[in-house]
Amino acid sequence: MMNVTVTLPDDIATRLAADGADLARQALEALAAEGYRAGRLTRPDLRQLLGFETGHEIDGFLKTHDIYDGITLEELNRQVETLDRLGL
Repeated sequence: MMNVTVTLPDDIATRLAADGADLARQALEALAAEGYRAGRLTRPDLRQLLGFETGHEIDGFLKTHDIYDGITLEELNRQVETLDRLGL
């Protein structure tokens, strides 16, 4: 295992954690999301790295980070609009 240390000014760390956020988890998730976007991590990598048990958890994580497999956000929006027009 590799440990990574991030040094933040106290005032910035305080603001980032103001809502009780776990800064270590936020940093890990940001790193995982970027690694997945760049194609350096796979879904099984995300499961292992983030401790997910199910594919639904991975799907939720990807959605939360605006990552859509094989489809751009614009393309997804067009498909949703088409389905709405069709009443589906």
